[in-house]
Amino acid sequence: MNNSSAISSRAVATWVFIGVGMLLVQVILGGITRLTGSGLSITEWNVVTGTLPPLNQQQWVTEFEKYKQTQQFYLLHANFNLSDFKFIFFWEWFHRFWARMVGVVFIVGFVYLLWKKELKQSMVKPLLILFCLGALQGAVGWIMVKSGLVGDAIYVQPTKLAMHFIFALGLICYAFWFALELSVSKAKMVCNASLRGWTAIIIIVLFFQLMVGALMAGHKAAAVASTWPTINGDWIPPALFKESPWFINFVENKVTIHFVHRGLAYLLFVMVLVWFVKAKKIANASPLFEKCRYLPLAFVLAQILLGILAVLQSPSITANHWGLFEWIAQFHQFTAMIFLLTMLFMLYLLKITPGENVARLKMGA
Repeated sequence: MNNSSAISSRAVATWVFIGVGMLLVQVILGGITRLTGSGLSITEWNVVTGTLPPLNQQQWVTEFEKYKQTQQFYLLHANFNLSDFKFIFFWEWFHRFWARMVGVVFIVGFVYLLWKKELKQSMVKPLLILFCLGALQGAVGWIMVKSGLVGDAIYVQPTKLAMHFIFALGLICYAFWFALELSVSKAKMVCNASLRGWTAIIIIVLFFQLMVGALMAGHKAAAVASTWPTINGDWIPPALFKESPWFINFVENKVTIHFVHRGLAYLLFVMVLVWFVKAKKIANASPLFEKCRYLPLAFVLAQILLGILAVLQSPSITANHWGLFEWIAQFHQFTAMIFLLTMLFMLYLLKITPGENVARLKMGA
């Protein structure tokens, strides 16, 4: 790669990394929106006209009246005044506003880099896929919100919430991988097919864990068992398969979802511990890999600790109140995303073929 191509790739990579950071913030805002019960405060999806919040008293009253027609208001927030409504409206509006800003950053950046001729032909297709994934994520978000505005629903459907979260993670991972391809040279990679395969398996298990975590959040299942290490005194709860057919328990039964979430956490810890032992044994690892191979174990330990603290603090959950549980839950979600990106980074670093690696090592790369 010549110097001008390297500069071009760095510019595009920086732009995409900024987008990844903004997407992470977007998911965090989504978590705040959920924890504050704000997700159904805006009952319409106006892509353009919804950019600005209500600007006068009459507009606020109009929006409040729309919210009053929902089952959530009728059953949960009938005591809300306009000030209460403005609080939950802000978080949902800001969540949507930030999503629009992510779109603006990507579109404006794309046009600017295209104009400056920084984009190579090989970059265009991945970027178009990225735009399509972003648009799809917005549509999935509205489908999720709509699920809480129909019939007698007072919350969004947990399965729709999980789908929205997983789509967001898929978008973030795709953008992150693309940015890595533009910014991390092959000289920094490591040859180890066995560890690369193990890393891929961990990522697959982690995706399932994150999906179950989203179901936990959607069902508010943390409080169903606020004890640790047992689940309400049992290692294996007796009500795991009380629903019929049996498989519906994995998406509807709070106890089952809670049990699976804990079990996958322990499984991931063991898998990452094995990964770390394997990674420590690699000879001639690149300096970058040597510095970063401690991160998966650190993040999985932090994630488990935050999960335990969230469970123990779940009895303190109070409606419409942000307390210690909400802080822990938010950090729990954020750490999970960083853990996922760390494993993806490890997978990328373990991508090189043996011949390329040996040749580069001989060259002193």
